[in-house]
Amino acid sequence: MAATKKNEKTHQKKKELIRIIFNPLNKVIEVEKGINLLEAIRQAGIRIESICGGKGQCGKCKVILSKGKIEYLSDAHKKHLSEQEIAEGYILSCQARVLTDSEFIIPVESRIERPKILLSAELKIERVHPATGKYPIKIVSIDEFLMRPSIKLEGYSGPRPRVSDEIYKKIMEIKDHATATVSWTKNNYPEIICVEPGDTTKFNYGLAIDLGTTTVVGVLVDLNNGKILARASTLNKQITYGEELLTRIAYASKPEGLKKLQSAAVESINEVIDRLTADAKVKYDDITDVCIGGNTVMNHLLVGKDPTYLEMADIEVSRDPFIIKAKNIGLKINPEAYIYCLPNVSRFLGGDAIGDVIASGMHTSEELSLLVDLGTNGEIIFGNEDWLASASCASGPAFEGAGIKFGMRAMHGAIEHVKIDPNTFEASYSVIGNTKPRGICGSGIIDAAAEMFSVGILDFAGKLVEGKTPLVRRGPDGLEYVLVPAEKTAIGRDIVITQRDIDYLMDSKAAACGAIGVLMKKYKISIYDVKHVYLAGAFGAYTDLKNVIKFGILPEFPNAKFHPIGNGSLSGAYATLISMKKREEAKMIAEKMVYIDLLIDVDFIEEYSAAIYIPGKREFYPTYYSQHKLPT
Repeated sequence: MAATKKNEKTHQKKKELIRIIFNPLNKVIEVEKGINLLEAIRQAGIRIESICGGKGQCGKCKVILSKGKIEYLSDAHKKHLSEQEIAEGYILSCQARVLTDSEFIIPVESRIERPKILLSAELKIERVHPATGKYPIKIVSIDEFLMRPSIKLEGYSGPRPRVSDEIYKKIMEIKDHATATVSWTKNNYPEIICVEPGDTTKFNYGLAIDLGTTTVVGVLVDLNNGKILARASTLNKQITYGEELLTRIAYASKPEGLKKLQSAAVESINEVIDRLTADAKVKYDDITDVCIGGNTVMNHLLVGKDPTYLEMADIEVSRDPFIIKAKNIGLKINPEAYIYCLPNVSRFLGGDAIGDVIASGMHTSEELSLLVDLGTNGEIIFGNEDWLASASCASGPAFEGAGIKFGMRAMHGAIEHVKIDPNTFEASYSVIGNTKPRGICGSGIIDAAAEMFSVGILDFAGKLVEGKTPLVRRGPDGLEYVLVPAEKTAIGRDIVITQRDIDYLMDSKAAACGAIGVLMKKYKISIYDVKHVYLAGAFGAYTDLKNVIKFGILPEFPNAKFHPIGNGSLSGAYATLISMKKREEAKMIAEKMVYIDLLIDVDFIEEYSAAIYIPGKREFYPTYYSQHKLPT
């Protein structure tokens, strides 16, 4: 026993702590010597770009060493950092171990802050009929044998709700002037989940949440009338563990990985809840229902279900909605409240896509519609009231600025729109926050690529054209176009678009258009058949539609009306929060939707190959090809 204690003391002595200061954020943290720097940044609560989740592949987690000693884990920094950056002390945080007390600067281009987040285009619901309601309790009599009260819920009509022994006990304690909260969420059968003293029927609230891979957006709703009382948003704290879904799945397979990712999701939602309740002056316990729109991976991570099986192509995914009590995951609402996640369809097409369909209304129309949601992951859905067919593609990251050398999210300092002068080849641009740019977001990179193609410094194969202007030059990564010279930026360096950026963007656009092409081919759809195109999310709200088609992300649909639907995931969550009928629709949509897994589909390579040129297949772009003699 004594020897064991001695060994424990010896082990404790070996744990040497060091102090790290992160400037200009004034964050100080004590950690164990030798810690991975990215992990230390996470522990300090600093949100930093890390698309690859710390594998040394994206080069986004740059920091500047101003004092102390580090040890590199690999030579990855040589690939992602220029000679000038290395000379200035830049390092990749994910590839460095900290050996001494140190100070680091988190440069502006690496920080995640002040996002421009799209909120909701609300739906008009004919009848407010939420899954929870509050009713005054009247004690009719007492069962002398069971010592249970026989109760009546004033104003309630429906099957006799389930009542637990604990609820009966509370009713006996309160006796007079009590209010019961009845929930229909679990198994679509009523259950009394809460009893409280007094008449609290006026104070019944719900949350609609869009749990995105990048952002978390929520609205607080009065369930008595469906009115939205407050809105709030934040970034998903899971970001520092990787931005792509496969990266997070891999992290969830590590020891404690799933628990960390679940905690990060819950913390993000709780941050939104804190803002909502503060703005609307609502008590946490008065929130009795939550509806969440999230992709399949986010839903799994939130409820603590291992998502690693989702790595397998064409794997079957349950289309039943995930339902869990708030107390089981630590959500800051009434602990007995149920959380309802809109149902998933496949491994990469989840409740967020179901929400998009509900928001569009395409499932109730006789006319053929296309729904496109290009976020971190891309969802493509064709159909009408009779049928729905879907596919998902790995197209979104580039359209959100990820994977681009100077790419960033749509937040303060991001270039969001671009025009290029055909004579001087100089770019004019607009910046979120009307400040000096520090990078370019998804809508900006799409504009830039389409404009570069229009003025002739990008050819139909997506290759930069040298010799027309000094703005197209040789750089460390090959040819690059100078979008903004250093003196006009907030980072003191030229903001450029490299050939590697264009290659990545071309791959993303070919994946999106290729996915559309697969479904059109299988269902014998021509561009003239589609009557409505619904564009969800930031892609639909902020991108220039002319440039989207010019670059070849979407085909021409000459007979279609285009409809931006805003945050369809949030709109769908809101609809299912205040309408049980919409929950039935969500279930029906998930059950009837056909899913085509492009990883094993024989047509996808053909469609992808046809879309890897600008704009793409001749039959998809008849107007363009009639005006230009280009290779098909």
